[in-house]
Amino acid sequence: MAFDPNDLAPAGVKALHPYQPGKPIDELARELGLDPGDIVKLASNENPLGPSPKALAAIRAELDELCRYPDGNGHDLKQALAARLQVEPAQITLGNGSNDVLELVVRGFVGADSEVIYSQYAFAVYPIATLAAGAKGVEVPAANWGHDLEAMAAAVTRRTRIIFIANPNNPTGTSVELKDIERFMTQVPDNVLVVLDEAYIEYLGNGFESLPGGGLSLLGQFPNLIVTRTFSKAWGLAALRIGYAVSTPAVADILNRVRQPFNVDSPALAAATAVLDDEDYLVRSQVLNRQGLSQLEESITALGLSFIPSSGNFLAVEVGPEAGAIYSQLLAKGVIVRPVGAYGMTHHLRVSVGLARENERFLTALSEVLNAQ
Repeated sequence: MAFDPNDLAPAGVKALHPYQPGKPIDELARELGLDPGDIVKLASNENPLGPSPKALAAIRAELDELCRYPDGNGHDLKQALAARLQVEPAQITLGNGSNDVLELVVRGFVGADSEVIYSQYAFAVYPIATLAAGAKGVEVPAANWGHDLEAMAAAVTRRTRIIFIANPNNPTGTSVELKDIERFMTQVPDNVLVVLDEAYIEYLGNGFESLPGGGLSLLGQFPNLIVTRTFSKAWGLAALRIGYAVSTPAVADILNRVRQPFNVDSPALAAATAVLDDEDYLVRSQVLNRQGLSQLEESITALGLSFIPSSGNFLAVEVGPEAGAIYSQLLAKGVIVRPVGAYGMTHHLRVSVGLARENERFLTALSEVLNAQ
């Protein structure tokens, strides 16, 4: 009998489909014979400012030591984060992007007889990590494209181990007020972990300043809360893949038992530590994002289209049942956005906020595609 690896894979893994990232510029250039320099990528919610100069300097300083393993404990970065976030270093778990940390939570606390709750239209990594662990995913219908916290609390059973909440949520851009999260936490049993995924928290108002620490301010009340964040978005370090979780030290201890040794590399550790000291870069990122969202919202409205109001650095635009065809036609014009049909949003395309000229390039291309229909 011929070898079939599917016979060996667990049922949850066989049910998965690989995560589809935004199309890279070089890939589109090869496929359509386009000039890479003439392509605009607004598909992956990246920071259009480019990396912080302080981060680049820190990376260069690490190059001569690439033969050495990184600090497996991430001491300097944990100290910097602890000081900024007003937590203890023992509460911090570092990961190879916040995706890594989300998977650590599942690996550390979920078994084959467990259930994990997440919202409709929520980040794709939640069901991927759940099914890969052999657990049952419980998808709760969304309310106005966002999390229905009351319904999520009602979905808890004796098998529930984790609830994922993205705030702001990707790909819809919806957000939940801190007071509503606090009320939700009082409804959740103490033996159920709530993961508050704050990958886009810096774009929600003024980030740390407007939210008294965001979900971090609730950690003292709720020891079953885990807050995850990333350096990939507002901090401009997507290529380095570095994120973190903040929890109680006891939860962090479990996460560190399943964390791979040296899961964050030295250039990433150095760059993340340095960029935390570049407040000007963060503020410029936030200002640029607010301006870009306004630019997109005004022009999309003028085109007669609707969108989901966003608290992130992207906008989900409703273009109708021809979303797939419109996406392909934008590609032909050298503009990469993100189809979100895999999320069940078959009438939407998600566009990341870019520089003003990049946003205008997208808006012009979209107008041309719509007028040609």
